[in-house]
Amino acid sequence: MRKSTATDASSSVILAVESSCDETSAAISKNGEILSNIVATQAVHENYGGVVPELASRAHQQNIVPIVHQALQKANITKTMLNAVAYTQGPGLLGALLVGSSFVKSLAWGLQIPLISVNHMQAHILAHFIESPRPQFPFLCLTVSGGHTQLVVVRDYLAMEIIGETMDDAVGEAFDKIAKLLGLPYPGGPHLDRSAQQGNPERFSFPATSMPELNFSFSGIKTAVLYFLRDQLKHNKQFIEENLSDLCASVQSTLISMLLEKVEAAASQTGIREIAIAGGVSANSGLRSQLQVLATQKQWQVYIPKIEYCTDNAAMIAMAAHYQYLAGLTDTLAVSPNPRLKFGSENND
Repeated sequence: MRKSTATDASSSVILAVESSCDETSAAISKNGEILSNIVATQAVHENYGGVVPELASRAHQQNIVPIVHQALQKANITKTMLNAVAYTQGPGLLGALLVGSSFVKSLAWGLQIPLISVNHMQAHILAHFIESPRPQFPFLCLTVSGGHTQLVVVRDYLAMEIIGETMDDAVGEAFDKIAKLLGLPYPGGPHLDRSAQQGNPERFSFPATSMPELNFSFSGIKTAVLYFLRDQLKHNKQFIEENLSDLCASVQSTLISMLLEKVEAAASQTGIREIAIAGGVSANSGLRSQLQVLATQKQWQVYIPKIEYCTDNAAMIAMAAHYQYLAGLTDTLAVSPNPRLKFGSENND
């Protein structure tokens, strides 16, 4: 249950934990400045071509204590100096979320300090406030990850509205699944991106699904690529190997065009010229460069976070928690992880 509490705005030392998927991360912030951000990636999933939820939970259990110790040590902060502790409430994998929430709840209870639950997707957006340059309100943010694709109007640190989202698959899922069809190792998205840099994006044509208003759909292109490869392999079993870079470049170009078409439409409809991207797919080099090109044409001010703050990390959780702490928004120990946590929903579990 969320509650409003009086907090000391002059002192905000927060330990934050992120455990929504397959990265275990801990960070320390002091008055909104990130002092440490430690991330442990789980290599075990490479053997299975995707995240195995049970293995992710076990790895979080193994990693969380040493990762938190490292974060405290690097920041030169002791547990007694903490004003609050924060964690990812959702969305994410339930077992993975439970590890982080259980650890942080125990710490909050033991230290008798406030507990702050954070929405993972809102934290991705607030990663833009970790370092300069920082966007001005209101700004438009394209949040793109393995599980989400959203267009969000950000009016303040805690006031955000989704104006468009995917109706089926996320763009990150499309990148990863198409990469798997092409025989690329897990995680496929970054491998596809690297191969695309050597290819011709106009070599192959794939259909871009058009959705009404500002919404997205990425299931169609996955099916189109599947059928295209099936037909080509009937005639040439080496087709993928011989054309890999061009295939990657063509797929990536299509996906990026689908994203930027909606960004351009949203900017036109809202009149907002401050544009940001966030989430794991915002690390994609093609998306970053094409957004910059479009921004020059449209005279937008574009904000792109460092790579380390695009993928899942606790620094973004700490930043979101910082603004919630300043607003006096904390939680009781009754709050539960929510793998399907809605954007902007109240913590009333």
